[in-house]
Amino acid sequence: MAETATLDASPTPAASVPPSSSARLVSLDAFRGLTIAGMILVNNPGSWAFVYAPLAHAEWHGWTPTDLIFPYFLFIMGVAIPLSFRRRLSEGVPRTALFGHVVRRSLLLIAIGLLMRAVPSFDFAQMRWAGVLQRIGLVYVAAGGLYLWLKPSGRWSAAGGLLLLYWGLMVLVPVPGYGAGDLSVEGNLAAYLDRMLMGGHLWQETWDPEGLLSTMPAVVTSLLGIFTGEWLQRDHEGSAKTRGMLLAGVGLVAVGLVWNVAFPINKSLWTSSYVLFTAGTALLLFGIMYWAIDVRRWRGPWLVPLVVYGMNSIAVYVASGMVTKTMVRVRVRGDGGTSLYGWIYENVFRSWAGDYNGSLSFAVSYVILWLALMWILHRRRIYIKI
Repeated sequence: MAETATLDASPTPAASVPPSSSARLVSLDAFRGLTIAGMILVNNPGSWAFVYAPLAHAEWHGWTPTDLIFPYFLFIMGVAIPLSFRRRLSEGVPRTALFGHVVRRSLLLIAIGLLMRAVPSFDFAQMRWAGVLQRIGLVYVAAGGLYLWLKPSGRWSAAGGLLLLYWGLMVLVPVPGYGAGDLSVEGNLAAYLDRMLMGGHLWQETWDPEGLLSTMPAVVTSLLGIFTGEWLQRDHEGSAKTRGMLLAGVGLVAVGLVWNVAFPINKSLWTSSYVLFTAGTALLLFGIMYWAIDVRRWRGPWLVPLVVYGMNSIAVYVASGMVTKTMVRVRVRGDGGTSLYGWIYENVFRSWAGDYNGSLSFAVSYVILWLALMWILHRRRIYIKI
């Protein structure tokens, strides 16, 4: 998410997508744009009481389309790493300098995530410490370091080792009061460690979906993206690269579903089966987009919104999140009255569309609003990157 999906540094023409001769991997921009649009959609229903099931996270074990969005971000970030870093390495940039850049970018992502959480009260003693950007920052520094300092065989070993280690820890290490292998909300090892290390600063009182231990398998999500980026750099025809991604995607989905029997697919725990399953679905979707956009060179108005979102993903994620937070806090009927967010839902959407459709209409309108704002930046060739 934080890397630019480019093979060169040339900007995209205003209000358009790169021409067929561009070295830019447009499909990755489009995939990123689709993912960020999905995140804004599911994060901003008119009312959390009225959300269609596919647009809500699974309650615990299992998955919905919403549970695919965050791992897609990490996968995309991984794909972009070799596309960007190989060019810089070929230009003679030292690995230490590149890793320093990775560390600075990671720290900035974490700082922005904490700032988003702190505003406006800045009550650091009570606020949640973990979050989406914090996890992205931690995964980026780990995946970037592994890419820079290990050979591909070492990274494959690291990926397999991390998944197996996490599985072993979660099923073999006993948790006081619960025993070993308890994967319930409170009884799992990841939640126990988060309570020990971040008690009072969790999303829920007893657990956090972006906790510390579960960041370990999340690193593998980006490593699988790195392997995909390296595959795209090989000297093969585009159709062969597409077949490779689709076959790998089917294989990862299959292994993830088999592992699900012993270690259930679970987004909040970021289980090893979840890593393989979601990376497999990402490969399938990205493979199709790569074939259509970068191999067949299909272009059209349908592609522009995805690229617009994809090239300013950090900006639109932060801005939309902060505006939502502000609308929730602004009261239109006194301190105990309705929030501006709720008032808009009730009077502009629910009044004519009903509970569920009104809530969905609010979310869709929010996606369109931010698309329009990002389109203005795109036309001016303004791309806010970290």
